[in-house]
Amino acid sequence: MSSMSSIQIPSRLPLLLTHEGVLLPGSTMRTSVDTARNLQLVRSRLLKGTSLQSTILGIIPNTPDPASDAQDLPPLHRIGTAALAVQVVGSNWPKPHYTLLITGLCRFQIVQVLKEKPYPIAEVEQLDRLEEFPNICKTREELGELSEQFYKYAVQLVEMLDMSVPAVAKLRRLLDSLPREALPDILTSIIRTSNKEKLQVIAIRPIRRITHIPSTFEDEDDDEDNDDIVMLEKKIRTSSMPEQAHKVCVKEIKRLKKMPQSMPEYALTRNYLELMVELPWNKSTTDRLDIRAARVLLDSDHYAMEQLKKRVLEYLAVRQLKNNLKGPILCFVGPPGVGKTSVGRSVAKTLGREFHRIALGGVCDQSDVRGHRRTYVGSMPGRIINGLKTVGVNNPVFLLDEVDKLGKSLQGDPAAALLEVLDPEQNHNFTDHYLNVAFDLSQVLFIATANTTATIPPALFDRMEVIPVPGYSQEEKIEIAHRHLIPKQLQQHGLTPQQIQIPQDTTLTIITRYTREAGVRSLDRKFGAICRAVAVKVAEGQHKDTKLDRSDVAEGEGCREHILEDDKPESISDTTDLALPPEMPILIDFHALKDILGPPIYEMEVSERLSQPGVAIGLAWTPLGGKIMFVEASRMDGDGQLTLTGQLGDVMKESAHLAISWLRSNAKRFHLTNAFGSFDLLDNTDIHLHFPAGAVTKDGPSAGVTIVTCLASLFSGRLVRSDVAMTGEITLRGLVLPVGGIKDKVLAAHRAGLKQIIIPQRNEKNLEEIPSNVRQDLNFVTASCLDEVLNAAFDGGFSVKTRPGLVNSKL
Repeated sequence: MSSMSSIQIPSRLPLLLTHEGVLLPGSTMRTSVDTARNLQLVRSRLLKGTSLQSTILGIIPNTPDPASDAQDLPPLHRIGTAALAVQVVGSNWPKPHYTLLITGLCRFQIVQVLKEKPYPIAEVEQLDRLEEFPNICKTREELGELSEQFYKYAVQLVEMLDMSVPAVAKLRRLLDSLPREALPDILTSIIRTSNKEKLQVIAIRPIRRITHIPSTFEDEDDDEDNDDIVMLEKKIRTSSMPEQAHKVCVKEIKRLKKMPQSMPEYALTRNYLELMVELPWNKSTTDRLDIRAARVLLDSDHYAMEQLKKRVLEYLAVRQLKNNLKGPILCFVGPPGVGKTSVGRSVAKTLGREFHRIALGGVCDQSDVRGHRRTYVGSMPGRIINGLKTVGVNNPVFLLDEVDKLGKSLQGDPAAALLEVLDPEQNHNFTDHYLNVAFDLSQVLFIATANTTATIPPALFDRMEVIPVPGYSQEEKIEIAHRHLIPKQLQQHGLTPQQIQIPQDTTLTIITRYTREAGVRSLDRKFGAICRAVAVKVAEGQHKDTKLDRSDVAEGEGCREHILEDDKPESISDTTDLALPPEMPILIDFHALKDILGPPIYEMEVSERLSQPGVAIGLAWTPLGGKIMFVEASRMDGDGQLTLTGQLGDVMKESAHLAISWLRSNAKRFHLTNAFGSFDLLDNTDIHLHFPAGAVTKDGPSAGVTIVTCLASLFSGRLVRSDVAMTGEITLRGLVLPVGGIKDKVLAAHRAGLKQIIIPQRNEKNLEEIPSNVRQDLNFVTASCLDEVLNAAFDGGFSVKTRPGLVNSKL
C-alpha cells in the first residue's frame, strides 16, 4: 500500500451539515441544502467561479434538534466524510434551496471547530486515504484472508437476488472490478440499512469494518426476511388447502424467493400468500344439534316470531339427519326494530357457530363482494373472503344486512355479484377476484335482512327463502319490554328493580301514547330516558320522601316518587328519633311519565276526524310497518274536475278515478246526488280528494275501497263509522281484490284503537297470521264487492237493497 499514490485532503475543511442520510467513502448521494449556514457555504465556495472538482467539503451527518436555537451550531458528529460536489442545482420553490450531488472520498476526524459563522470551518485529521486502485490480482494478494472472506460473502449476498434484473447483474460485475478495501463502504450504501448503522460503519477502522458489516447484514436481511419466508413456506406445506390453491401458493413462493424486496410486487405477493394460509379452507365448528336446548334458547332470547323460530328448528332437525346439508339462504323481511339482526346473532349462538355481519347498505361496487384483481394497486379481497378470514372457520353465520339497499354504479352491480354467493348450486365454487382460486361457501349459513322486497332485484330475490318478520302487537311489546328492554336499560344505567318500578299499565301508556312503530326501538329509547331521569334522583340521594317539582327539572329530565300515604310517619319534624321508612322504589306512573317524557305525542283523534261526512280511514303498508291513513273529500261548484293532493303515486291516482267512475255509474241505485240534485255527481261540481301527511309519498292499489267509502259519505251526507278501517283494491265493476301486508295493517289498526276492519274476502286466509289476542279484540268483515264494503262502513247499512253474502265474523 505504501507504493500507491494517495489523495490528500486539506487540513481545514468547510463543513456541510446533512440530515437526509450518511455519505460513505466511494458512494454518491443527493442532499438538499436549505438552512442558512449550508446556503451560505454553497454560495461562497461552490458558486463563485471556483471549479467544483477543486473544492473539497466536509460532510457531517446531523440530526436537527427542534428545541435548539437555529442561531447556535448544533453538536457535531466526530467522524465525517470528505467529498466532492459533482453537481449543484438550485430552485426558489417553495423556498430557496440547492440540491447537491456529492461523492465521498475518505473519512476524517474533527480536531477543532475554527469558525462557526457564516458557515462552520474545522481543522480535520484524515483517517484513511482513497488511493488509486491497482489491478485485481495484486489487490487480492495484499488484502489477505479477511478481504477475501468479505468479497465471497458479498458475492453470495448478491447472487441471492434475481440476476435477470439489469441493476443486479451490474452490481455483480461491479464486485469483481472494485478494490477489496472499498467493498464495505459501497455495500453499506447500497443495501438497506439505517443511518444509525451507517454511522457505526463510519466510526470503525478499515480492518474492523470488514468483520462488522457481515454480522449487521445477517441480522437485518437474512434472519428477519428469510426466516419469515421459510415460515411462510412451511405454513403452505402444512396447510389443508385444496390442490389447486396449493399449486398456486407454491408457484408464488418460488417467485417471491427470486424477487428483490424493493420491488412493489414483493409486498403484494407476500400479502397474498399470508392470506391464503390464514383462510379456513377445512377448519369448521361443530354444530350443537340439541333441538330442545335450541328451542329454549330461542324462546329466551326472542318473544313471538314463531314462524322464524320454527324455520331455524327445522334446519337443526334436518342437520341431525344429514350431516352434509348445504346452508340455506334465508331472508328476514320486516320493518326496522323488530329484531332481524339480533335473531341472526341468536341463530349463530343456537348453532354454536361464529357470527359475522356484513353491512350492505349503500354498497355500489361489485369489488366489495368479489374483491379486486391483484393487478390493481391497493387490491384486497372482497367482504366475503375477508369475513371468513376474520372468523377463522368455513361454516359461520353470515348476516348480509340491508340487502334491499344495495346500489349500482360504474364499478358494477353488487347485487349481481351476490348471485353466485347466494346460490347453493354455485357457491361451493365461489371465486374471489383477489384469490383467483375457488373457495367453498356451501357450509356458510347466509341470512339476509331487508325492510322491503320491492327494491331487491328479481334474480337475487329468487335465490333466497323469504321469512316475513312483521311488527309486534301491543301485548307482545309489553312482554318484550318487561322481559328484555327494561332489564337491559336498568343494567346499562346502573339501576336495580329495588330502585325503580315500571308497571305494565305504564308500559302500555308508553306504547300507545308515546310511540307508534312496528318494532321496539323507540320504546327502548323511552325506557332509557326514564332510567336516566331516575339515575339523577338516585345519584343526588333525594328520592326519599320527595316529590318532584316540574319547575325544578328541565323537560325530559324529571320523575316523581310515589309513596303510599300510610307508609309516611305522622310527624317527622316533631319526632327526632323516629326511624325513616325503608328505601322505596320510584314508581313510574302517568304523572311521572308526563314529567319525564312530556305530554303524550299521539292522542286518539280518530273520532274527532270522522265527525263530518267525507272522511274515511284506510290501512297502508310501509317498510316501517303498517299505519292508518285518513282520506278526506270535499266538493264545490265547478266544471267537473277531480283534484288529488298528498303526494300520490300513479297507481293511487288511478284508484281515485276508478272510485269516482264506479260511484257515478251507481249513483241512482244508491240515491247519490250532487248539490244541484243531479245523479251526475260531477255535473257543475268539482271534487277534491286529499290524503293528509302530504310530505310522505303514497302509492299502491289498496286505498281503492277507502276512496269509494269517503266519496259515498261525501255525497250521501252520512258519517262513516269512527271505529272502522279498511283496505282493498277495486275494479271498475265493483269487485274487491286482495292486497298484501294484512298482518302489519291489522296491527296498525289495533294500535290505533279501531274495532272493525274490512278486508278483501280473498285475504281471509291471512288472518291466521294475526295473534289470537288481537283477533279477539277486532271484528273482521270480509267483502268481495263494494256493496258489502259500504254496508259495513255505515251504521245501518248503505245500499237500498243489501246484497246477500256479507260475512261478519268475530275471529
